[in-house]
Amino acid sequence: MLKYTPGKAFFDEMYTPEGESRPHYRGVQAYLDRLGAAEMQRRHALLDLAFRNQGITFTVYGDASGTERTFPFDPVPRIIPASEWRGVEAGLTQRVLALNAFLRDIYGPGEILRDGVVPRELVYTSSHFRREVHGIKVPLGLYTHIVGTDLIRNENGEYLVLEDNLRSPSGVSYLLANRQAMTRIYPGMFEGQGVRPVQHYTGALLNLLRSLSPRDREPTVVLLTPGMYNSAYFEHAYLAQQMGIELVEGRDLFVENGRVWMRTTGGRQQVDVIYRRIDDDFLDPLTFRPDSALGVPGLIEVYRQGRVSLANAVGAGVADDKAVYAYVPAMIEYYLNEKPLLNNVPTYLGSNPDHLEYMIENAESMAVKAVGEAGGYGMLIGSAATKAECAAFMETVRANPRNYIGQPLVALSRHGTFYPDSGQMEPAHVDLRPYILVGQEVTIIPGGLTRVALTRGSLVVNSSQGGGSKDTWVLEGDAPPIAPVNQPGASEAEKAASEVLAGVTAGLTRQDIQAVLPTVPKGGAAKAGASKVKVSKSNGRKGLKPTPGRAAQGQAASGSSGPLKTKPAADPAAPVRKASELVKRQAARPPASKKGGQ
Repeated sequence: MLKYTPGKAFFDEMYTPEGESRPHYRGVQAYLDRLGAAEMQRRHALLDLAFRNQGITFTVYGDASGTERTFPFDPVPRIIPASEWRGVEAGLTQRVLALNAFLRDIYGPGEILRDGVVPRELVYTSSHFRREVHGIKVPLGLYTHIVGTDLIRNENGEYLVLEDNLRSPSGVSYLLANRQAMTRIYPGMFEGQGVRPVQHYTGALLNLLRSLSPRDREPTVVLLTPGMYNSAYFEHAYLAQQMGIELVEGRDLFVENGRVWMRTTGGRQQVDVIYRRIDDDFLDPLTFRPDSALGVPGLIEVYRQGRVSLANAVGAGVADDKAVYAYVPAMIEYYLNEKPLLNNVPTYLGSNPDHLEYMIENAESMAVKAVGEAGGYGMLIGSAATKAECAAFMETVRANPRNYIGQPLVALSRHGTFYPDSGQMEPAHVDLRPYILVGQEVTIIPGGLTRVALTRGSLVVNSSQGGGSKDTWVLEGDAPPIAPVNQPGASEAEKAASEVLAGVTAGLTRQDIQAVLPTVPKGGAAKAGASKVKVSKSNGRKGLKPTPGRAAQGQAASGSSGPLKTKPAADPAAPVRKASELVKRQAARPPASKKGGQ
């Protein structure tokens, strides 16, 4: 019921091509099997209600039916084992260091342009290049402090960078809200999994922002928002509240005597650091767009003088221009003298005549994107368009080729996703946006926002195009949290019985456990200071831990609390007795210290 046949055309995050749960998913699979479709539907409705009551919404511009929607969420988590995550972390760290070096260079000496590694005209014709801030010394020499890099996996399971988001990447509030909702509505799913926490993000972000202050005294940090009608306003309010800083609009700030001040009920207060969620064009009507009512007149002059810091820095957007993206591997080799650890998706530049002709001839098998757009806008998915639509779009590309790139359609990996309308788990395409904080050191929150294409058959994961999200788990280790009995000399029957025992007890209450293991003393776990029986050490949560294994001899992992059936042995009861004794020994041990995730 809660499993599907993965197939071989796409890499499946949750299942092997043979249809078996991947080792790090077995505990969650056992938990889902035990819940069943009806209970999943009930809890899915609770999740949606919780998000609506908390105002966890986003805005779709141009939608005649209304702008605000509840952010769609799928409760089946994406799980990343520790060793796999270490590779992702190393690749992302390398990438953000090179991108910051590139921004320092092009707003300074311009060596990479002089050496011809990146074409000069590509940088200077970017709509996000800001000549107004050339030569400004930024705190810590960093231009982009908060980064959201979009990753995908191809049919071989290789992680590829789809794009970098360096101006004001959004979505981290949904990551945090997803985890909070999951721990409340699916608490048993986390038991024994060793999930690393993510809730420390806002504390780490606040520390980073404070480190940018131009003054030695306790800095005043504010979050500058365009206002309540912005698509990401929920996130702006959420982050400001979690960090304990003021959420301000442009009208709340003013410039006087070479300083930026905030209007308060107690008088004016000097502002040291602005976490701005406003695009460059609208920051200061005296420097950029004169018709902007969102920014602060005179802000850029104070910024030039080094009396206020902005995160991210003005002009950082040139490095997430989708045409400049094609040169990031060259930047890594140029600045770091290293080979890229994460590859780009092959990219064709409209500004290159040969590339342009290839894009026009192969539009039906490519994704063609405007270099400065986001959110799934300004792009063509050739396989989902008619020939006439492809031809019309490519005429637009031909008229302004610098503004477009083309990429072959990558077979995005798929993940098990619960659809309430069918009560079934079905495969849906996903990507991953990890969030990186760049200060005196690089901090990467373990996980990220997994975006999922909830429209069946779609490759577009953006929320504005019908996508949703999943909770993303990074585990403390690689091995399943509960392993079968596999000591030297253990029989196959003993191993099978251990798997059955852990599988059928996944997510059980104490009463359920005693039905399965009636010999467990009622006070055993209580004397150890726990409220439920404990099977294995994990992240400090109490309760019986779910299994990574399959039920032996055809018994479902979601089985009842009735008698366990295993392959006959010399003494049929011995394997279960052995596993039962293991449970009792663990129950009598002191609880593990709390060190894990939500």
